[in-house]
Order: sequence, then structure tokens, then C-alpha cells
Amino acid sequence: MSTALTFRHLFGPGPTNCYPEAIAALGHPILGHLDPLFIDVMDATCNGLRLVWGTGNERTLPLSGTGSAGMEAAFVNTVGAGDVAVVAVNGLFGERMCEVARRAGAEVVRVDHEWGQPIDPERVASAHPNPKVIAAVHAETSTGVLSDIAALGQLKGDALLLVDAVTSIGGLELLADEWGIDVGYAGTQKCLGVAPGLAPFTISDAAFERRIKDPQSWYLDLGLLGGYVGAAGGGKRTYHHTAPVAMVASLAAGLDRVLAEGLDAVAARHAASGLALQGGLQEMGLELFAAEGSRLPSLTTVRVPDGVDSAAVRAYLLENFSLEIGAGAGEFASTVWRIGMMGPNANPASVMLVLGALREAIART
Repeated sequence: MSTALTFRHLFGPGPTNCYPEAIAALGHPILGHLDPLFIDVMDATCNGLRLVWGTGNERTLPLSGTGSAGMEAAFVNTVGAGDVAVVAVNGLFGERMCEVARRAGAEVVRVDHEWGQPIDPERVASAHPNPKVIAAVHAETSTGVLSDIAALGQLKGDALLLVDAVTSIGGLELLADEWGIDVGYAGTQKCLGVAPGLAPFTISDAAFERRIKDPQSWYLDLGLLGGYVGAAGGGKRTYHHTAPVAMVASLAAGLDRVLAEGLDAVAARHAASGLALQGGLQEMGLELFAAEGSRLPSLTTVRVPDGVDSAAVRAYLLENFSLEIGAGAGEFASTVWRIGMMGPNANPASVMLVLGALREAIART
């Protein structure tokens, strides 16, 4: 079909356009999921994930599923009936954390914040005297807000700190061990510049020892998955499921690309692109949504001007420029745009393209 050949400039909240190396790897010959050659690819992928997570955790792996599978795995393996989960909510994905924790049987203590604002670490940490887990979103995809996870980690006490890093991994500073993150999950389709389909995941040894030993999800049971990637039994591999071998190979190539550039350089590139985009939007007279000082460089949120039809502008961009930006989330679906500068798209040319196209779209609709 001709639609399969249509190139889109993906500047929404994700997926983003992929690094060429990640796309090329999807065409590599398919290997069996227990082939020694594929085991080497899996090991290299896990090693690369440790670097982008900033961790030495043995159980750091790509879960077979999107970032939402990572969220599910994080909660079903750490909370059960009667366990207290304190969840910081400053956007849609904090809300989803609450729902996943509830379904796992946890007593959810929800700590709400205004959308567009970062979390308050002290208020979150003091919400309950003895929670099993404290959960928060590092980079809230629905609002474009960056929160201080390091500060929350210093206040967590005996609780396990569970963090969503979907829109930060591979593009922003992320130091899981230094910040006290016990369980973290992410996605491949944003700053890592890889297609959707895997959930980069990490869990510390301490958190693994405190896990739910017989979680409600067999597929996401970290005790079984750890054996699959060699984290149990002295490195012996145990069959669990058929891994998406092409996606793992693509992630390995994407990680190689990011690490070859250097994590500091990649973060600087994302920061510069985000700052340039935000400055350009303000020069156009548009108002940014996320709080100043807590704005994500990888995902910018901007208020739709009064009298402008959000959907019509997005449709114009898609039809005339083959360019996608995202609508807002929740109650802001029609009043906010979400514009991603992630992975290979985090560059000056992308900024100029988006600003020029958006200026025309607003004028013509």
C-alpha cells in the first residue's frame, strides 16, 4: 500500500523518527531467541541499557512490550493486597500508575499536583509513614514537565522508589543508582530513537528481594524473566517466551548510536533543541504550558491560541508537511499541543521546520 511508503516527520509525544542504525537493524537476518548469536545481542542490549539508566543492576533488560508493559511489571512485582503505594500525580501517566497499582491490590495514596507543575518531593514522601513503594514520573509525557527524582530519592526512607522514565531515557540525565531509583521502566520510541515495542526496565537487587514472589502476571514475572536474560542460575538461560528478536537487535543498534555520540553530548543536543523550540514558540507569541524551570527539553507543551482550532492545525500540518504534533491530554486535549524533539529529531533543522510549518498552519486555518 502506498501509505506504507509515506514518510512522516514525527514531532508528537512519541513515537519519534528512528535513528537510521535502528531502522537498518530491523532488516538483519532473524535469529532464534535462544541462538548463541542472539544471546550475545541480548547481553549487549542489557549492557547498553545499564549505561543509559545509570545503573549497575544485574536485572536490567528490555521487556517484550511497550512502556505500559514496563509500568505493569513494575507494580505487579512490587505491590500486592494491602501494600501501600504512594503515587505522585501531575499528569496522565501518574494517574495510570494509580490505576495499575490499584488493580495489583495496593492501597493507593494519591498525591495530586496541578498539571503543568513538577512534583513536590517533600509532600510526596510525607504522604504516608510506611509505604511499600513511592512512585513518580520523571518526565511527564502528558504535560511536558520534568520532576526532581533525585530529591525524592533522598526522602524515600525504606520505601522502594518506582520511576517512569519513558520520555527521559536516552535524552536526559538519568542516574538510577545515584538517585535511589529501585525500579524503573521506560520505552524505546522516544529519545532512544527506536520503534515502539520494548520497555527498558531495571530493578535493584534489594527491590528484587522484596518483590512479590508469585505475581498476578506470569508473563511479567521478573523472577522468570531474570532467568531468561541470565540474571539467575549462574548465567544459565531459562526459556520464558519468544523474544522479539528483531526489536532487540534494533534497540541494540540504537543504543550503540546513542553511546557512540556520548550521553553528555546527546543530553546537550536535546537540551539545545528544546530550548530553541521553546524560545521560537514564545517569539511567535505563544504561551508555554509547563512551569518555567521544569520544562522538558524532549517534549514541549504549548497552549493553543484563543480562536484557533487545534485539530484543524494538526490536520493541516499532516496534510501539507507530512508533520505530526500531538494534541494535549485529558482536559487539555483541545487547548494544548505537545511537540517532541527526541532522538534524531533533536536538531536545529527540526526546530526550524516545526516553527515555520506551525506558523503557516495557524495562519491558514
